[in-house]
Amino acid sequence: MKPEDIKRLLERSPFVPFRLHLSNGDTFDVRHPDFVWVFKARLEVAVPSSDNSSIMDHAEHISLLHIARVEELSIAA
Repeated sequence: MKPEDIKRLLERSPFVPFRLHLSNGDTFDVRHPDFVWVFKARLEVAVPSSDNSSIMDHAEHISLLHIARVEELSIAA
């Protein structure tokens, strides 16, 4: 996946949350565009704390080469 592909997803208006599926089977949900930083070869994805508060627990480093697919998440009413 190219950095431009991720930037397009993050800049959509209105923003649509999405899930990154990695080649090792891991997944990461992106529920807000401010929680992802795009670099040339990787992403930094902020992971919320387990109590689902707005406080982040840590960031994951994700190689763009390992993103197998992107899935749009449905927005719960």
